[in-house]
Amino acid sequence: MPELPSDLGRQVETALAEDIGRGDVTAALVPAAQRVRGRVITREAAVLCGQAWADETFRRLDPLVRLTWGAADGARLVADQVVLEIAGPARAVLTGERTALNFLQLLSGTATLARAYVDAVAGTGCRILDTRKTVPGLRTAQKYAVRCGGADNHRMGLFDQILIKENHIAAAGSITAAIEAARLSEPKVGVEVEVESLQELAEALAAGPDIIMLDEFSLTDMRSAVALKNARRAHVKLEASGSVSLETVRAIAATGVDYVSVGALTKHVRAVDLSMRLEFSGG
Repeated sequence: MPELPSDLGRQVETALAEDIGRGDVTAALVPAAQRVRGRVITREAAVLCGQAWADETFRRLDPLVRLTWGAADGARLVADQVVLEIAGPARAVLTGERTALNFLQLLSGTATLARAYVDAVAGTGCRILDTRKTVPGLRTAQKYAVRCGGADNHRMGLFDQILIKENHIAAAGSITAAIEAARLSEPKVGVEVEVESLQELAEALAAGPDIIMLDEFSLTDMRSAVALKNARRAHVKLEASGSVSLETVRAIAATGVDYVSVGALTKHVRAVDLSMRLEFSGG
């Protein structure tokens, strides 16, 4: 399993604070002693993600709430499958229901879409990458979900990899100058540069970055880019980016590029349809 984000607790704390505010005035109508049992069911096929966020949600509300999972993060679910069973004080379960489901639905949606892209390029040797186009405040959660779906993370933020794009190149004066400045500034950090033509690719190959991003290249130009890299025996990875969809990703991967980055994994995600059904007793 991928490593859980270090800021998971903060994410749950923030989500609960924005939902509960001064207190759950509706759950307060339920007798304090009332107990509840229930199940979360998926109404569609999906890849599960978000267990730790749901666990933390109810742990913070009442440690007496017990969750029993029917599948692990990264597992494929079928429609009508029981994802988890829950039992405990009714007030806490009712208060945490929406927050827990919000995390599960969003992160399972991200993992499900990531898995669809990974399956689409299976056998090509190409890896699917995410981007920084994430929900504000939930980047580490979504990047965890991407890994649960079998894809890989690009840089986490602006601090762990240099990515030289069009405006950086314009400011530096050239691709070569930008890469040289990057190596001098952060010699221990990976350097990637974006190119928009085969001519720019040739300059980038000579300058020696770690990764070259092929921005909006045609399939023909991607194949030419791979051929040029191989002809020069360049120790560089090629990443295709721009206008990628589930319908086009396999053809892109088949050109021989090493990576395909897909902003849609975290930007266009659709929540998985989950339902919590409860049965009350006591009180």
